[in-house]
Amino acid sequence: MIRHTLLLLATLLALFSLAPGEETPTYTGTAIKEAYTVPPDADIGQNIIPNILDSKAINPQSVCPGYKVSNVKNTTNGFLADLDLAGKACDVYGTDIQALSLLVEFQAEDRLHVEITPRYIGSENYTWFILPEELIPKPQVEGNPDSYISNSDLLFTWVNEPTFSFQVSRKSNGDVLFNTTGSELVFENQFIEFGSSLPENYNLYGLGEVIHGFRLGNNITRTFFAADVGDIIDANIYGNHPIYLDTRYFEVDKDTQELKYASDATDKSAEYKSYTHGVFQRNAHTQEVLLRESNITWRALGGNIDLYFYEGPTQDSVTKSYQKSAIGLPAMQQYWTFGYHQCRWGYNNWSEVESVVDNFAKFEIPLETIWTDIDYMNAYRDFENDENRFGYAEGAKFLQRIHEQNMHYVPIIDSAIYAPDPTNVSDAYPPFDRGIEQDAFLLNPNGSIYVGAVWPGYTVFPDWIGALFNDTGANQWWAREIQGYHYKIDFDGIWIDMSEVSSFCVGSCGSNALELNPAHPPIVLPGEPGNEVAQYPEGFELTNATEAASASAVLSSMAATATPSSTTVSYLRSTPTPGVRNINWPPYAVNNYNGDLAVHAVSPNATHHGGILEYDVHNLFGHQILNATYHALLGVFPTKRPFIIGRSQFAGSGKWAGHWGGDNYSLWAYMFFSIPQALSFSLFGIPMFGVDTCGFADNSDMELCSRWMQLSAFFPFYRNHNTLGAASQEPYIWSAVADASKAAMKIRYTLLPYIYTTFYLSHSTGSTTMRALAWEFPGEPWLANADRQFLLGDSILVTPCLVQGATTVDGVFPGVGSGTIWYDWYNKTAITGVTAGQNVTIDAPLGHIPVYVRGGKVIPTQQPGLTTTAVRESPWGLIVALDSTGQSAGGLYLDDGESLVPNATSWIEFVVKNSTLSASPSGNYPDPNPLANVTVLGTQGPISKVQLNGQEVHSSAWNLETSGNVLTITGLDSFTAKGAWSEEWTLSWS
Repeated sequence: MIRHTLLLLATLLALFSLAPGEETPTYTGTAIKEAYTVPPDADIGQNIIPNILDSKAINPQSVCPGYKVSNVKNTTNGFLADLDLAGKACDVYGTDIQALSLLVEFQAEDRLHVEITPRYIGSENYTWFILPEELIPKPQVEGNPDSYISNSDLLFTWVNEPTFSFQVSRKSNGDVLFNTTGSELVFENQFIEFGSSLPENYNLYGLGEVIHGFRLGNNITRTFFAADVGDIIDANIYGNHPIYLDTRYFEVDKDTQELKYASDATDKSAEYKSYTHGVFQRNAHTQEVLLRESNITWRALGGNIDLYFYEGPTQDSVTKSYQKSAIGLPAMQQYWTFGYHQCRWGYNNWSEVESVVDNFAKFEIPLETIWTDIDYMNAYRDFENDENRFGYAEGAKFLQRIHEQNMHYVPIIDSAIYAPDPTNVSDAYPPFDRGIEQDAFLLNPNGSIYVGAVWPGYTVFPDWIGALFNDTGANQWWAREIQGYHYKIDFDGIWIDMSEVSSFCVGSCGSNALELNPAHPPIVLPGEPGNEVAQYPEGFELTNATEAASASAVLSSMAATATPSSTTVSYLRSTPTPGVRNINWPPYAVNNYNGDLAVHAVSPNATHHGGILEYDVHNLFGHQILNATYHALLGVFPTKRPFIIGRSQFAGSGKWAGHWGGDNYSLWAYMFFSIPQALSFSLFGIPMFGVDTCGFADNSDMELCSRWMQLSAFFPFYRNHNTLGAASQEPYIWSAVADASKAAMKIRYTLLPYIYTTFYLSHSTGSTTMRALAWEFPGEPWLANADRQFLLGDSILVTPCLVQGATTVDGVFPGVGSGTIWYDWYNKTAITGVTAGQNVTIDAPLGHIPVYVRGGKVIPTQQPGLTTTAVRESPWGLIVALDSTGQSAGGLYLDDGESLVPNATSWIEFVVKNSTLSASPSGNYPDPNPLANVTVLGTQGPISKVQLNGQEVHSSAWNLETSGNVLTITGLDSFTAKGAWSEEWTLSWS
């Protein structure tokens, strides 16, 4: 049982409007039995100072000579050339590469490729510089390239004085998009630097994964090094996506139509035109991107310069082209995955999990999927359940029950594999033994098995790279383990965690210590003595001063007994050795949150079968475990779309999996940050995104959880998850949260056909599911920084309240200056009296989230239910939101909701003109559900007749609310008894 202030906290929270008859449950968590503890100093590395913070660091631009171009050879779509060092080598953070090759090619009319690579590369240093296409596919020249140079809006120019530099500009308006003039190219065996000037007040987006506002601003350093850090603001965290979008606004001269760059576009009466381009640096090595007031600088610890410029000129065209050419289109998800998911670290046994499921039913809150964190495991070991608490027989009965009720189950699987004590027969762990037989695990430089430490104690790590390039068996082993586990536990998807890859000690700390296993990790788990989750919810002191003071005293006491951290200012600075790479401590120190690259991670000198070093492929472990898991699930469910949520990712991971935002905090700021996170992952081709709703770490409260449950209801992936030792935050814990959740879920489940259709378009075309306002309304520069509102698809505007204690929220209604109409979801009436860019104060009492429908759109709906199956079996509805001309359009995608390759699909096109709605189905998916109702927003009366296919609908079945111009038509079931989309039809009103 949780002791000390947490028990007091849980009791206090129970007073905050718990659901009637409910008690606050307590959790004991899962701790392995008393065992050897890996010492905390095992995870302490060298004291490294990042170069960007080091006053003694050398500026490469001040000492390096740059390069000169020679031997230019033109091609049909570009040219090839040599680059040679223009002076004495600087060798500032490595050994200068004397001879480089330059490739410039237009791969398509909208895509320019610029690549700079060492001229002489052998098998011994290939992965130092080249990212293998087997890991990350390389965009290729499309079709017939003869006309690409002349037809592209992009123009490449270069000069050789004083040294080589180049520009990429836009022909249509002369805008310079990328310009290396005034800077030297630096290319060493462990350091690359190049950069470009940027215009005043530039708008850059992307460069993820980072907790930051959506618009990156001009004072941030982005470090690309996958790390198990938690959601620390501006730190390098789990994934890496080295692409950015650059949006520039130009004021249009009303007389001449000439364009002038607008650095401060605030005049709402002016006309603006925007241009967006994208830049992708295909490099998976550890990198750093420095955004400063007037320039961007790229630095890399290896690899090459492999740039792809996407012309745009819109976000939509850049994102689609990037996905189709470089990273692949996102995986289509099964229909049920868009339902609500519940999880926590701290469900102690099947009985508690079943109780959670029962409570959702008791309070009539939709629940689609129940998840279990590492609690279910036998001493935190993958593929083995704790038989005492999560026994297989009991689990089989529970899972059969929820499957019969059309619910689902997803367990966590970690990325490290327990290495048993070889001297203790009772500690045998067959998955490890089978992995050893398959040469499935990462090695030390001397060929022995690399042994780190994670949750179970000392662990080994699957070698996905060795499997790909040296034909070892990690992938086959992984697939068999997952398939074998499914025989015991009938799961429906997999949650991949710790995949950066994380290790709780520096180096192969367990190589000579396996006899100490099982070992407790070198950290105190949440809820354990000394690490009680005693924080009161944010702002609790505003209304509960006495209790908050008590908690503060306890926390102060805990802090006073904590071991003080070292205050040394002695740093390790590596000096380059000519011709030698310093793998563990590169001469250039990136701003890694954990400092030393080996801290809380597998060390850079860990070696893959075949000799590739972790240094060169670290950022791809999470990407490749998702690849392996995707194909493993195809072995379990050969005809179904695999459902995977993963933590670490790279460019292209979306074609296999979704992502959740990681270990966030129960703070209002993190609810806000979930929006720019989601918008960024839209750019990265991972639309299946959501965060730990109500926050993972620390304690949530009723108000925060109410607001967050409503906000996340409009994210594609919708899951509540919190940490071990914290107070419970299932939505039924508080009556107010239960009510708020049900209100938002009712909208979400009503919109499931629309959400599924929107996601299908993301999967098939590369369009985005969650959208920034600036993308849909590119002529409104005041939206460039808008990340407190968002669009779900192109039709639903969400304006959440993100401020504690507030009962209103300020929001804009984009497009109103150019005639866009927005309708309130709840009262169906049009928003009036609003001007372009105006911040409008909107009522948002607790339990209400403002949602709006865009005029000109037709939105398919079904009746909400407690599961997605219930929704799919219900009658159809349509929301027709008319624009200012009385027109609208939309679409609906149908399939069976699960098949990897559906046997039958349908697309229904909706068009409204002249007070007539036409539905035109194509395809062969048999949907038997009738059309129940149509609601037309913005209808102009009077109306005396409604007809479906020329048959009059009885006047008792329709009603026009003249005050709001809302036409509601019901009783259409009998007209569409064969199915709403079985044939074409028209619905007219006059």
